[in-house]
Amino acid sequence: MKLIKNTGNERVIDELREALVPSSSLDVASPAFSIFAFAELRDLLDKLETCRVVIPATDGHDLGLAGSERDRAFRNRLQLHWLAHECTAWVKKKVEFRGAPAMLPQSILIAGKPDSEFHRVITGNCAFTTEGLGITPGNQFSLIQCSEKPEESAILGSWFTSLWNSLPASEEQRAGFLSRLQELAQAKAPSLIYYLTLFQIFNNLGDELDEERIIKSATGIRNTTVWKKLYKFQRDGVVGAIDKLERLGGCIIADSVGLGKTFEALAIIKYYELRNDRVLVLAPKRLRDNWTLYKANDRRNFLASDRFNYDVLNHTDLSRDGGTSGDIDLSHVNWGNYDLVVIDESHNFRNKSTHNTRETRYDRLMRRIIKDGVKTRVLMLSATPVNNRLADLKNQIAFVTEGDDRALDSHGIASIEATVRQAQLQFNRWLSLEDAERKPAHLLEMLDFDYFKLLDLLTIARSRKHVEKYYGTKETGRFPERLKPINIKPDVDLAGEFRSVRDINNEIRRLTLAAYAPLRYVLPHKQAAYDAKYSTQIRGGESFFRQVDREESLVHLLRVNVLKRMESAVTSFALTIKRQLADVEATLNKIEAHAEEVEEIDIDDVDVDDPAFESLLVGRKVKVLLQDVDRIRWQQDLMEDRNRLATLLSAAKQVSAARDAKLLALRDVIERKCQQPINGGNRKIIVFTAFADTARYLYLELSGWAQKELGIHAAFVSGAGHNETTLPKLRKDFTSILTAFSPRSKERPEDLSAEGEIDLLIATDCISEGQNLQDCDTVINYDIHWNPVRIIQRFGRIDRIGSVNERIQLINFWPNMELEEYINLEQRVSGRMVLLDISATGEENIIEHQSGDQMNDLEYRRKQLLRLQDAVIDLEDLSSGVSIADLTLNDFRVDLAGFLKEHAGKLESLPFGTFAVTTAQNSSESAIPSGIIFCLRAVGDAALKAMEPGYPLAPHYVVHVGDDGAILLPFTQAKQVLDRLKRLCIGRDLPDAGACDRFGKMTKSGKDMSAAQELLSKAVASIVGKKEERAIASLFTPGGTHAMKGEFQGINDFEVVAFLVVLLKETGA
Repeated sequence: MKLIKNTGNERVIDELREALVPSSSLDVASPAFSIFAFAELRDLLDKLETCRVVIPATDGHDLGLAGSERDRAFRNRLQLHWLAHECTAWVKKKVEFRGAPAMLPQSILIAGKPDSEFHRVITGNCAFTTEGLGITPGNQFSLIQCSEKPEESAILGSWFTSLWNSLPASEEQRAGFLSRLQELAQAKAPSLIYYLTLFQIFNNLGDELDEERIIKSATGIRNTTVWKKLYKFQRDGVVGAIDKLERLGGCIIADSVGLGKTFEALAIIKYYELRNDRVLVLAPKRLRDNWTLYKANDRRNFLASDRFNYDVLNHTDLSRDGGTSGDIDLSHVNWGNYDLVVIDESHNFRNKSTHNTRETRYDRLMRRIIKDGVKTRVLMLSATPVNNRLADLKNQIAFVTEGDDRALDSHGIASIEATVRQAQLQFNRWLSLEDAERKPAHLLEMLDFDYFKLLDLLTIARSRKHVEKYYGTKETGRFPERLKPINIKPDVDLAGEFRSVRDINNEIRRLTLAAYAPLRYVLPHKQAAYDAKYSTQIRGGESFFRQVDREESLVHLLRVNVLKRMESAVTSFALTIKRQLADVEATLNKIEAHAEEVEEIDIDDVDVDDPAFESLLVGRKVKVLLQDVDRIRWQQDLMEDRNRLATLLSAAKQVSAARDAKLLALRDVIERKCQQPINGGNRKIIVFTAFADTARYLYLELSGWAQKELGIHAAFVSGAGHNETTLPKLRKDFTSILTAFSPRSKERPEDLSAEGEIDLLIATDCISEGQNLQDCDTVINYDIHWNPVRIIQRFGRIDRIGSVNERIQLINFWPNMELEEYINLEQRVSGRMVLLDISATGEENIIEHQSGDQMNDLEYRRKQLLRLQDAVIDLEDLSSGVSIADLTLNDFRVDLAGFLKEHAGKLESLPFGTFAVTTAQNSSESAIPSGIIFCLRAVGDAALKAMEPGYPLAPHYVVHVGDDGAILLPFTQAKQVLDRLKRLCIGRDLPDAGACDRFGKMTKSGKDMSAAQELLSKAVASIVGKKEERAIASLFTPGGTHAMKGEFQGINDFEVVAFLVVLLKETGA
């Protein structure tokens, strides 16, 4: 009897190789049976006469067929499928099975011909696995004995004989074993690989999204009207948002324009209301009616049965201490008592300006609503939460974290501030690249994973393309076809007498607007006193935001406003000039009457769409004593302004409606549309303008004409509430007008149809967001909003899911000049603007703006406005960078949750290395090249140490490698790889027989996997290489390095979780 160490040259497998001569036999009793142990002895086992195997009865017992952790190197040969086939054939031909009712206390292997000198009986810790046979390292203290003499063999062998004889012959045991082997050998459905990949990635992160768990059915949310109106993708968004609100305290829904964010928010509100929570909705003033509508006990409110009970306040109400907002008395609001606050258009809170004398809206929201009182969850809605300043996101996230920079530490983000700052630095580097290099994929490579993780933790973002691609259009109906925009460049004056926009602009630039800038005229020796009284201390008193700078910025804003109104309509221009003339006269009268002091003038007609300017218009009123100013200079400037304004006013008044070339061009467009509808019989049109004055003028000039000549009714709505309509029986409130304009999308009750229908709606941007008006098929921009986002949002009123229209049309009115020249006018007229801002590093700073618009990159805006002349683009395509939808992983979690609900237990039993074969079948996939998509898990110590900090899927990596070994999608683009996997797998719930046959021929039924192994090595090298590349890059950046010394991660430091083989479609197929 000898002991076997099971290492070096003294291994069980060496004894077996000696003993298993042709026509010999093998008896095995083992608690486990590994395919890889079979693989090592396959040639010898094929030549056996007989083989008897005792294993534990198969019910629920894991025999380790696909090996253990130590068999990674064998699994990485990717031959599991072929080996399972081979083993099945061998078992059917040679093996007899019996099942032991309990775990076997030890293993026994009896090999060779009984009378031969090489007959061996081996007992002890020698299971039929690679470890038991000594192929892979095992327990060095395990005891294994081997017989050397016939009598020893007889003694040891008697234990197996008595065990075998004590067990009943069982065909069931053999069938069970074969069934397990066949499961490994069977071709798999592509969809299974997709779900298995998600299961391995997300289940380990504890991130499973279980709808039952999240939407506790006890609340009754599923019985509400709003829930029943949601599409599947919207319900998924609601589940994901509630999950984030519960786990993290906040969520940003950043779905694209037209996907119904408002309805998703209403379902979330109802969920919390059913839990008896108190909810506040904060909305921009112009969108207030969107929210109050759904609370009303009104027959036109199709959600009335849900009895919503939330409060609605305007964003600007946060700056007020008293008065009323709707029916709410602001002086008595219990601000700290809201369990959920919903912030519509949350990007308006991007800029966290700091003032030493007063709280900003941002500060007040944070202190009074979020930090004080009960724990407040924060739901933010925005189609544009991030633009070129990634730091904007940080200020919104602060509402969720209550300003705690380390709040997400347990989720792998040590500092939100540092994460965003680093991302901003990379984004700025990317922006400075040449056009050819400035591709979204490159940005994804450059951004740190922490930033992806931050977005993924807190945002839900889907684009239209995303919904069409993954949810299909069966439930939602398809989006209408966007026709090429029609661009119209009319003159101003039919008579040709009114001066050109260029000349008018030059006059505007000469205006000093002295009435609005009293501090400009304060005598030098008095300036310090006024600075001390009115300036804002910043950066701990290091510097000041001077009130005189605020005034000058305001003057530039007023100039831009005059130019914008000139471009909108001559009548709006005339009204503004008239108001400014009155302000000049009032200031002159005070100076001439020797009043003791002059107070800053209120400005009413500035279109303040940009929150960056609100701080200029809201604040302490400046008062100057007349004895402190240079009265003569001030009077001279005021008189010059008076003369200029009077000349401009008199010229503008000459252009009557009969001479208004732009108005007549609009009439032609409306008439043509009514006579030649683009969708059968649809005559509905929305005319958008930035100014209520222009909208009122258009209504007055067009409504009577449209009714008389075209037989259609018109209406006018503006945020100011002075609405009008030609329908005699219709009330003039916001809801009545919009319901009469779009009765189908607004679900107007049948008994209200007698109110009639409106076909021509003239509106300001009070309806540019949050409204479903898809009964209409044409939007006209009577003036071009200088922010391209607003143009897309306006069009989004009709460009929505659920539209009955086949096609929709955008018509833009442009100034009669080249776009470049027009944008340059803005730059010249606005001049130098100084605003208090937070720089990308999060430091408070005074920075200079060339324009007050958020989109202040003029070159960027020029490009986007040019694009809008040729095609309607999606909001996510506007971004010069990358859409948030490209960065979040929520949909994958939702997919996994849905699968697990219907197929519980199906994924757990699938071994590592499971794969499927498919082809790119339809046109949208034809662009996907052939190759393999791998899901790998880092397991070796070196690989785990080398993991990318903050990588969202860690320790998993997904990579798409082309047939030629090129990395088609690197692991850094995890979202895109998973997207591609989804496109190739979803809906393919059966194995692709044709593709499997082709792959079988290419690989000799899976025996020759050398090509796939080569691609696996490329995938691993890309992960290790990228790590090294980043480490080298980090040597040259402040803040240390990730570089590791002397450690190289080999292929066996990674486990192949699953892979999908993508074949090219056969030509002629």
